[in-house]
Amino acid sequence: MHEQVYDPERAARLVVLLRSIAARINSLQSDAELLAAGPELLKMMGDARSELFHYEVRVTYDTPEVAESRRIVEEAQRAAECLSFEDQEDEEDEPWRG
Repeated sequence: MHEQVYDPERAARLVVLLRSIAARINSLQSDAELLAAGPELLKMMGDARSELFHYEVRVTYDTPEVAESRRIVEEAQRAAECLSFEDQEDEEDEPWRG
């Protein structure tokens, strides 16, 4: 698997991390406990934020094969638009032609 792709095991660990933050918050019974756990929660959320960033970057990463396919399609679309534009210009220049 390409190193830039976010593998399923890492995604599963991210889900566990996010659920552990929720579980920790739920385990804090009082407002005072919740507020006192601020530093711990900030660290957990920082770790999750970093991992979520990597997930977003890698899950949207195009492999070289996908990038090449996308380039071919975009090139074909541009060529089709150019041909369509040229046909419109010919019609406008000589409106008496049928």
